[in-house]
Amino acid sequence: MFVQQLEPVGGSLGLSALVAILPLVTVLVLLGAVRMKAHRAGLIGLAVAVLVAWLAFGMPLDQTFAGAAQGALFGLFPILWIVVNALWVYRMTVRTRHFDILRRSFGRLSDDPRIQALVVAFCFGALLEALAGFGAPVAICAVMLVALGFDPVKAAVVALVANTAPVAFGAMGTPVVTLAQVTGLPLDSVASVVGRQTPLLALVVPLVLVGLVDGRRGLRETWVPALTCGVAFAGAQFAASNYVSAQLADIGAALIGAGALVAVPHARRPAAEPVRAAVLTGARSEDLDEEDPRPEIVRAYTPYALIVVIFSVAQIPAVKEMLARANRVFDWPFLDVADPGGKPVGGNVFTLPLVSTGGTLVLLAGIGTAVVLGVHARVAVREWLGTVHELRFAILTVTSVLALAYVMNLSGQAATIGHAVAAAGAGLAFLSPVLGWFGVAVSGSDTSANALFGALQVTAAQQSGLSPELLAAANSSGGVLGKMISPQNLTIACAAVGLAGKEGDLLRKVLPWSLGLLLVMCLIVLGQSTPVLSWMLP
Repeated sequence: MFVQQLEPVGGSLGLSALVAILPLVTVLVLLGAVRMKAHRAGLIGLAVAVLVAWLAFGMPLDQTFAGAAQGALFGLFPILWIVVNALWVYRMTVRTRHFDILRRSFGRLSDDPRIQALVVAFCFGALLEALAGFGAPVAICAVMLVALGFDPVKAAVVALVANTAPVAFGAMGTPVVTLAQVTGLPLDSVASVVGRQTPLLALVVPLVLVGLVDGRRGLRETWVPALTCGVAFAGAQFAASNYVSAQLADIGAALIGAGALVAVPHARRPAAEPVRAAVLTGARSEDLDEEDPRPEIVRAYTPYALIVVIFSVAQIPAVKEMLARANRVFDWPFLDVADPGGKPVGGNVFTLPLVSTGGTLVLLAGIGTAVVLGVHARVAVREWLGTVHELRFAILTVTSVLALAYVMNLSGQAATIGHAVAAAGAGLAFLSPVLGWFGVAVSGSDTSANALFGALQVTAAQQSGLSPELLAAANSSGGVLGKMISPQNLTIACAAVGLAGKEGDLLRKVLPWSLGLLLVMCLIVLGQSTPVLSWMLP
C-alpha cells in the first residue's frame, strides 16, 4: 500500500506544494507562453507529474503508471465516447444537407437579427454544447450567423459570449461528471450546486447578446424577449440539474428557452429596416429564401428529438436501474493507495458504465438518425471513423490531461497544494472561481480545468472549513467564463468565419465581458459561503 504524504519535501508544506504544482505550471506555461499545441503540452505535463509523484512523493512507478492509465481510460470512456458520438450525429446531418435545412428553418423564425442571435447563438448553441461541446457550438453558430448576414467579427463575438451559461453541463454533463469523479463527491451534489450558480449567468447573457448585436437600441427594443429567454433557460437548467439529471440540464434549458423566446409576440414582429441595415452588414447566404418541404424540416429536427427522447427514457427509474446493471465495478490493477490518514482512496476502485453512460445513449440516437436521414450503414461507419480522425488531437489532449490529474490526485500532489491554498481562509471562496476561469482560459475546456483543479478545491475547502461542494462547483462555474477567451475557442471562431490571424482582435472584444461576468460569479460564490446567500445552496 502506498500512503500519501502531505509534506514529503523537507517536511515543509510550502516546499512540497511548490514541487507539487510543477506539472500544472508546466502545462500552463507551455500553453499560455510557449503556445505549444495542447496535446503536446498535456503529454509533457503528464511526464512531469509522473516524475514528481515518483521522486518527490515516493509513489512507486507501477502504481503511478496504473493511476495514469486509469485517468486515460476515464478520458476515453465515458468522456470522449460522448463527444465522438455527438459529433458523428452532426456530421451525418451535414452530409445529408439536413443541417442546411435546419439553418434555414432558424432564419425563418424571425427576420430580426437580434432575435436570430438569441435563437442561433444562445438557444441552439446551448443545444450543441449539451450534445458535443469542445468548440463545436462556437464554430457552427458563428457560421450560421454569417450565413444570416452578420458581420464575421460580430458573429464570432456573439457566438463566443453565448457559449458560457451551458458549458458546465456541456457534452451530456461531462464537466460535472469529471468533477465528481476526480473529487469523490456525489454527482448529484456537485450538479445541484452548479445548477444554483450558472443559471444566474443565463439571466444576463441574453441581454448582453442583444446589446452586442445592436447596442442600446437592441436592449431597449428587445429586452422583453431576451429576458424571457434567459429566465426560461435559467429555470429549466436549475430544475433539471437539481431534480432530474445533469445530463439533461442543457438540453431541457435550450429547448424551453427557445420555446419561451418564440412564444413572445414581440420576438415574431418584423424588424425595422434601419435595424437590419445597421446589423446585417455581411453577405447573406443565397439559399435562405429556399423553401424546404415540411417532411424534410421534420427530419432535420429528428436527430435532436431522438436524443431528447432517449435520454428522457433513460431517466425513468426502472429503466435507469436496468441500464445500471450493465455497469462494471472492479479493483484497478496495481493500484493500492491510502490517504494520509491510512484510509483507502476511492481511486482504487473503477466503475465502467457500459450502457448507462451518455455516449452509448447518443450512439443509439445516432443509429436512429442514420435510419431517419437515409444514411447507408457503410457511410455511417465511415463518418464515425472520420469523426475519430478529426478529433484525434483532442482525444490525445483529454486523455493526457486526465492521466495527469489522476497521477496528481493519487500521489497526494493535489492534496498538498490544497492544504497550502487553504491558507487563503475566507478569501478562498472569492478566489475559487478565478482558478477555474484561469484553467479554462488556458486549456479551453471546463472538463480539463475540473480534472486539474477539482481535487485541489475540495482539499482547500475541507481545510478552511468551507463547503467542498461549493468550491468544487465554483471551479466549474468560474471556468465557463474563461471559455470565450481561451486560445482554442478564439482560433475556432476565427477559422469558422474566415478571420484567421485575428484572434487578438476578438480577444480584446470579449475579454471585458469575461472579466465582468467572472467578478459577478466570484461575488455569488462569496455570498453563498456566508449567511447572505447560503440559503441558495441545497
